[in-house]
Amino acid sequence: MASPACDDRLVASLRGASTPPFRVMEVIKAAHDMTVSGADLAVGGIKHLEVGQPSTGAPLLALDAARDSLDACARGETTLGYTVAEGVDPLRERIARHYRDRYGVEDVDADAVVVTTGSSAAFILSFVAAFDPGDRVAIASPGYPCYRNILEALGCEVVSIPVDASTDYQPTPALLNAFLAAEEDDDGGGGGGGGGGPKPKPKPIRGLIVASPSNPTGTVLTRAQLFALHEWCHERGAWFVSDEIYHQIEYGEDRATTALETPNGPRDCAIVINSFSKYHCMTGWRVGWCVVPPRLRDAMRALQQNLFINAPTIAQHAATAAFDCDDELVKHVDRYRVNREILLRGLPKAGFAKLSSAGGAYYIYADVSDMTEDSVGLCKRILETTGVACVPGVDFDRERGLKFVRFSFCDSTETVTEAVRVLIEKVDEWRVGG
Repeated sequence: MASPACDDRLVASLRGASTPPFRVMEVIKAAHDMTVSGADLAVGGIKHLEVGQPSTGAPLLALDAARDSLDACARGETTLGYTVAEGVDPLRERIARHYRDRYGVEDVDADAVVVTTGSSAAFILSFVAAFDPGDRVAIASPGYPCYRNILEALGCEVVSIPVDASTDYQPTPALLNAFLAAEEDDDGGGGGGGGGGPKPKPKPIRGLIVASPSNPTGTVLTRAQLFALHEWCHERGAWFVSDEIYHQIEYGEDRATTALETPNGPRDCAIVINSFSKYHCMTGWRVGWCVVPPRLRDAMRALQQNLFINAPTIAQHAATAAFDCDDELVKHVDRYRVNREILLRGLPKAGFAKLSSAGGAYYIYADVSDMTEDSVGLCKRILETTGVACVPGVDFDRERGLKFVRFSFCDSTETVTEAVRVLIEKVDEWRVGG
């Protein structure tokens, strides 16, 4: 008997079907389609301010290390096969040394480090290790959308904490306390549920995710602010997940603080995540890391063995060498700094008057509420009339994102300069209909 052409019982899971797309990828596709069709020629080519991918590749020493590994494989000296789940020893030891050299944290050892397939795998592994289905995890909104999407796919309840320019788009203990107090008040303090019965009190927060520098706003927590949030979690027995993938891309006098610097030792609740994608310009190599407290290490090892086996072997060797490339990499940060100033000076001339401080990373988050309540349509008009690709805020904030746009400035200075020029020159075209 022939099988039916389509079995209606075979459908995507609810988790899979309910996971939203990452809208930045849709903007990238729209820009690509313009290029393929030739429509980009009418607007002087595409100016890519939509994606957080450096325009430069991996540093030279990392490339040399990758070549050496391939040559050794060709000579039969290695197979470039599986590594131990946590990663090769030289890389884990170099990561531990990184915390000593840059942050003065002497007691991070290689056993605490798990090398991962980019920071994305670090998020998945740490979330599965730390949280159970139904656990409540707080995130700032706006924030990196994959936090929410991964957590929801794992059955966690995401608690969005609205943040704005008044706190530099970062959460604070006061904001967290006020939000939770209001939540309890809304529930009538645990009573007054439907049918006359008591309404259950909200479950406690099981974890908090912070990013400094952040995506999409580029804002940076001060040392005191990060320590206060860490302590807030420690007092409540909640995990403190510190996303530090934009560390070393900073524009102020003070460097960003790692959660591993927290004084008085409450690091038993800290999970620190980093990556070679951003500062080290190795997005496609898919290698990152996670520093975890002792109580999570067995779980992380077992999950890595079952879900990913190990991070790409050749990428691990390249990443080890990438730690010795600061002379090359700081020049990229210098370029980002120039690009940032071009946008901060130029965007207001195009009507973008309310911009995030962008003290780190390579993003500026623009409040466009005085222009439109449909930033998706606004970004579409900007792309079609100017060739400037930028991202609507709905990825980062489901409730208020239609009033925001994110600009990335990690492309060439020439690209950023031209983008600002054409935004100003054609302002009357792209603002039509806003």
